[in-house]
Amino acid sequence: MAEVPKIVLPHGGYRNLIVYRKSDVIYQGTVAFCRRFLPARGDRTVDQMTQAARSCKQNIAEGSAASGTSKETEIKLTNVARATLDELLEDYLDYLKSHGAGEWPAASEKKAAARDFAKSHADWDDWKPFFESRSAETLCNLMIVVIQQTKYLLDKMIAAQEEDFKLHGGVRERMHAARTAARGEDWDGAIYSRLDGAASAEELAARAAEMRERISKAVWGIKQRKGW
Repeated sequence: MAEVPKIVLPHGGYRNLIVYRKSDVIYQGTVAFCRRFLPARGDRTVDQMTQAARSCKQNIAEGSAASGTSKETEIKLTNVARATLDELLEDYLDYLKSHGAGEWPAASEKKAAARDFAKSHADWDDWKPFFESRSAETLCNLMIVVIQQTKYLLDKMIAAQEEDFKLHGGVRERMHAARTAARGEDWDGAIYSRLDGAASAEELAARAAEMRERISKAVWGIKQRKGW
């Protein structure tokens, strides 16, 4: 029997991703930081920070779940996760400035030690003791390091997702190829692997650019609705 192309691609498994585990550290750490150093009521910053941290984690999870049927949705959600970290990073930098402190210099021993620890520790249990005893300045700088590393990983993930989208196309193309193969007819593997069945490299590039523009608009719309 002739091979029938898959309609739903492999997806999920996000809990094993380092980028997801780091996003969980960011969320749990932000909640712990806000509880210790920000007022429980009357400060909108608490809601903004915790919502941004949660949004990063949740959008990575939702994007992973959606990737089997919609690569475009996966890319959009991953971009949203990336955008929320920019907002959260600014909140931590603002806290340092407003309390007469600052970000650790890039060449400092503290920064280097934080980077090394963050590279090899991606679980909340490893970070929790810091948030129970360290100063606000130290915790802000630790979170800045984790956020910067997670942003880097998300950038790599988005690039990989875009390449995967170019390779496998959209669900409509896979459904058409599967129906064609099921009827015993030859199916165009080249079309199956091109973005939305693009007829040329130029059309492929144009559609990829259009997709990036739609993603940017979607991210901006979400940020406006949430007041970020």
